[in-house]
Amino acid sequence: MTSKQRAYLKGLAMNIEPIFQIGKQSLTPEFTSAIAEVLESRELIKISVLKNCVDDPKEIAQILSERTNSQVVQVIGKKIVLYKESKNKKKIELPKG
Repeated sequence: MTSKQRAYLKGLAMNIEPIFQIGKQSLTPEFTSAIAEVLESRELIKISVLKNCVDDPKEIAQILSERTNSQVVQVIGKKIVLYKESKNKKKIELPKG
């Protein structure tokens, strides 16, 4: 992903609300599979890490990225933004270069 594409996705992510919250259970297999399903349909999602989660949001983002074959767009504070291009129907057209 180029810096131009990342900047574009960051701009889109500013306007969306987190659809998942990670709490003290952290990452369970069910949680990871739910995120993978939603990524396939939405392509771009925001996740909120709650205060009672002891894990580092950057580590969580990296693990989720690996498990769901997605890309970490950004991690700001306790917010994670992930992107995965849909196999079936593209919703987001990334700029070239």
